[in-house]
Amino acid sequence: MKLADELSAQGYEVGPNTVARLLKDHDYSLQGNSQTIEGRQHPDRDAQFCYLNDQVSAFLEAGLPVISVDTKKKNWSGPLRTVGGSTSPQGNR
Repeated sequence: MKLADELSAQGYEVGPNTVARLLKDHDYSLQGNSQTIEGRQHPDRDAQFCYLNDQVSAFLEAGLPVISVDTKKKNWSGPLRTVGGSTSPQGNR
């Protein structure tokens, strides 16, 4: 499990089962990966990524943790469905 490996690398003694239990306790569940066909791009898309990159850099320089969360709604239709999984809050895909 990627989270357990990353936490272990940072000096925390935790295994995949503990991480899975903690995520489940906080209403996260395993979700399958999916790909969707992109629609129109937001006109300020590049500015949004630049802002996020600046925020990440500032947090990392301050020694604070940074996580990436994909909040885009996924559609489970057609030939684009992929095998795999990640954790996300229950009811959210």
